[in-house]
Amino acid sequence: MSQRPFELDPLFRAITALPGVGPKNGELMERLIGGPKVLDLLFHAPVDFIDRSFSCPVTHCPNGKVVTLEITVDKHFPNARKSQPYRVRATDESGAISLVFFRANKAWIEKQLPLKQKVIVSGKVEYFQGNPQMVHPDAITKPEERDLVEAIEPIYPLTQGITNKVLRKAMHGALEFIPQLPEWLDKTYKKRQNWSAWHEAVRALHTPELETELSPMHTTRMRLAYDELLANQLTLALMRERQRKINGRSVLPSKTLRTKVRDVLPFTLTVAQERSLSEIDTDMEEKARMIRLLQGDVGSGKTIVACMAMLNAVESGAQAAMMAPTEILARQHEQSLRPWLEAAGVRYVTLTGRNKGKERETILHQIKNGAAQIIIGTHAIFQQDVHYHDLALTVIDEQHRFGVDQRLALSNKNKGIDILAMTATPIPRTLSLTAYGDMEVSKLDEKPPGRKPVETLLIPTEKLDSMIEGLKRKIKDGARIYWVCPLVEESETLDLAAAEERFDILHSIFGDRVGLVHGRMKAAEKDSVMEEFSKGDLDILVATTVIEVGVNVPEATIMVIEHAQRFGLSQLHQLRGRVGRGADHSYCFLLYSGPLGETAKERLSIMRETEDGFVIAEKDLELRGSGDILGVRQSGMAAFRLADLAAHGELLAAARDDAKLIISKDPKLESARGQALKMLLYLFERDQAIKYFQGG
Repeated sequence: MSQRPFELDPLFRAITALPGVGPKNGELMERLIGGPKVLDLLFHAPVDFIDRSFSCPVTHCPNGKVVTLEITVDKHFPNARKSQPYRVRATDESGAISLVFFRANKAWIEKQLPLKQKVIVSGKVEYFQGNPQMVHPDAITKPEERDLVEAIEPIYPLTQGITNKVLRKAMHGALEFIPQLPEWLDKTYKKRQNWSAWHEAVRALHTPELETELSPMHTTRMRLAYDELLANQLTLALMRERQRKINGRSVLPSKTLRTKVRDVLPFTLTVAQERSLSEIDTDMEEKARMIRLLQGDVGSGKTIVACMAMLNAVESGAQAAMMAPTEILARQHEQSLRPWLEAAGVRYVTLTGRNKGKERETILHQIKNGAAQIIIGTHAIFQQDVHYHDLALTVIDEQHRFGVDQRLALSNKNKGIDILAMTATPIPRTLSLTAYGDMEVSKLDEKPPGRKPVETLLIPTEKLDSMIEGLKRKIKDGARIYWVCPLVEESETLDLAAAEERFDILHSIFGDRVGLVHGRMKAAEKDSVMEEFSKGDLDILVATTVIEVGVNVPEATIMVIEHAQRFGLSQLHQLRGRVGRGADHSYCFLLYSGPLGETAKERLSIMRETEDGFVIAEKDLELRGSGDILGVRQSGMAAFRLADLAAHGELLAAARDDAKLIISKDPKLESARGQALKMLLYLFERDQAIKYFQGG
């Protein structure tokens, strides 16, 4: 197994090796920059800068401008009352200025500003009763250190406990660690783009001197974004190449079994479903292994397409497996598939973490001897002790929970098995290239006939009471209601408090017909509340955002989303997709508390205008940038540190073409550029892709 090149070692040192970063700071900083390494800090880009190079006579300084002054300390005016400011009078040849400190430490100020001494101060000048003053100067130092202050100071995103000063000091140290690395870019492309070398670009990122240098379209940022996108696309290209080399098997389209299923379907397949199915059939018939993503909006009918694909495997005498991310979804797939599989006479089992002892042993035995033709379950179906008789196809539901790394692990475990991944999260094209560039994509871009649109209404919180009165009337008519409380700053405790409080209020109005589900409940508890709601024993289900993608209760016709302005568009769309699944008219109430910012306003109005998940996903990317559109934190998807997919779409396309070309010419990266590209993969921690070279 090859080791990471030693030239990169300085970048992989702990940030606690940097000046001013102790264990406590290190912990805070690690959370802020998303990792414990010097490299993570170098990838933390500034969002603004302050130019401290402007100087002026104190009495002629412009109001509100940041200036750097050389002044002599005249007199201290401490204040016995803590609530009153401590003032220091200082002068230059033009006149006097007051330096003002609140909640001041007298000893510290006397040390910083010794009487009759010259000092350099930098900060914003404001006028109070016609006289210049500087409240809490940003910097105070000796005249011989003027150069250090009179620089351009980058401003970084910060977290509580980390100041810009602390971060800059650490960054100063980090810049010393940057090695000169061999160039991995194509020479002609680099020259045409007018890009500098990697080490120069990283330095330039942290020393902006002009407003334009903060733009994602500036050459420095473009160069660094391209490196990140190239590492991503090269990993996917290597995966694809490897998958193609693993021999699959040719599986013919099912005729007999499919006909039996079509005979009992109460609907006919849409054009999009038929098209996707024929793409899947073509892939499965080929010798090469299928790796295909089936993308379809909520309710576009992915399950029946997956069922028809699995029948190909069964009719050829092999097995098929369907894996869902949670117990609830696995059980739900079983319910959906049951009538179709029974009509076709196909034997199936469901295996989740809940099956224990004898029951589990029986299921494992049926999987091993081939009695079970279709296996449905959670990731439990791929545990060590699960042995298949002859597995030909794996269907993975909610693919965005299984990122590139999880796919690599799965493909290393199974030799030559066709994979059909499914997601109900419509993904913008650029994002799907970075997340699923190793897969072919089929799209279900039309809804099955008979689906009624969901009426979406914006309701200010002031009208909450009258909305609740309306809900009472709807419940009398048999309606079932989801009530979703938002994430509060990523904190489960706060989320839970918000949901419990709402539950208590609704419980006092509606009594025991209200249930609650949240992230801290055990899976079995969650399932049993969901089941009560499904069966109609509850009218209202209060939930944090754990109502899983794919939860199916056709009788639920109303979705209330509290503080809707806090959710991203894709998430609002996913939640709305929980209703409108039956024949009754459905509603989605977006509760908001104003005043709304521009982005929130636009987000909520898009929700009212369209139900097309693909349109919504593109808009979401525009409004939010690529960072968290798929809920990166809980998905296995790569989050980009330097690339912004909303801005860098063209770079992504170029990186994709470049990666394809590299792999076709130099599949093992053995040329000089190939060696440099291995360095790039290590830099972005794509070590898993490099294992392929050893694995052959």
